Amino acid sequence: MGDPGLNRRVLSIQSHVVHGYVGNKSAAFPLQVLGFEVDAINSVQLSNHTGYRSIKGQVLQEKELAELFEGLEANNLLQCYTHLLTGYTGSASFLSRISNIVSKLREINPQLIYVCDPVMGDNGKMYVPEDLLPIYREKIIPLADIITPNQYEVELLTERKISNESDVWSAVQWFHDRGIDTVVISSSELGEENELRAFLSKKNDKRYILNIPRQGNGISFTGTGDLFASLFLAHSHGTNNLGSTLEKTIASLQAVIKRTLDSMPAEVLSGKRKVTAQECELKLIQSKNVIENPEVVLKAIEVKNK
Repeated sequence: MGDPGLNRRVLSIQSHVVHGYVGNKSAAFPLQVLGFEVDAINSVQLSNHTGYRSIKGQVLQEKELAELFEGLEANNLLQCYTHLLTGYTGSASFLSRISNIVSKLREINPQLIYVCDPVMGDNGKMYVPEDLLPIYREKIIPLADIITPNQYEVELLTERKISNESDVWSAVQWFHDRGIDTVVISSSELGEENELRAFLSKKNDKRYILNIPRQGNGISFTGTGDLFASLFLAHSHGTNNLGSTLEKTIASLQAVIKRTLDSMPAEVLSGKRKVTAQECELKLIQSKNVIENPEVVLKAIEVKNK
C-alpha cells in the first residue's frame, strides 16, 4: 500500500489562461511540486490575462460545470478529493453551483478542506459582477474552512472599511462568526511605507501578522493571489503551526516575485520604460526550487487575541 500521507488531491475551480500564469495556471504547478494531485475545472479559458491588449476565449457556464462534476461522480471519483480550492468565478449561477459541489463533496468526505479565494477585485476596483457578492456572503462563505481575501475583498464582503488593525480583527471575526476556521488576509495597505501586511487568524486560537516588503518599485503582478492561496493550502495541510504556514507561503511568493523581477530588462527596472504584460508573467517554473524549499526570512508575529 502507498503512503496515505501522499493521498492528497485538490479539485481546483478557477480561471485558466493559455499563455501566462493566473488562476489554475498559477495554482496547479506549486501544488503539484508540493505533493498534491490537482484536477482543474476552468471557470474561464482565455488566451491570456486581462492585462494584455487583446483577450479571446470562452466562459464556462453553470450547466457545463454541472456536467463535468456529474462525470466525476458517475465514475466514483469524488471520493478522491481531500481539498477543494476555488478562485475566479465570473457569473452568479456558476458560483451558486459551487455551493452544491461543496455540499456533495462533504457528504462523501466530511474531512474535506475547502479553501476559498474570493477573487473579486483589488486596489479599490471590482472586476466581477456585483451580484456575486450576496452569493459569497450567504452561500459560499459559510461552507469554507479557509478563506484568503485581500483587503479590498474583505471590505466588499464585510461591508466595512479597514483603516487600522482593530478594523482588521473586527472583520476577521465577521468571518469566524460565519463558521470559517482560518482567515488569511493575503495583503493589506496597513504596513509601514514600502510594506504590505498580511494577517492570519484561527478561530478561538492564535493570530499573526507578517510584514512584506514591496518589490519592483510599483510594478504590478498578476496571479500572485492565486499563487498565495495554493501555497497556503499546501503548507497548511497536516500542521497546526499556521504561523509557519504563513511564513513559508510568503517566502515562496516573495522568491517568485524576485525571480520574475530579475528576468526583466534593465531599462524596465530603472524606470526608463514601462513593463509589458508579458514581462510581468510570474517565473513559476524557474522558481521550482524555492517553492519546494522556501527559505523563510520574514517572520510572523503572534498577536494576542483579546
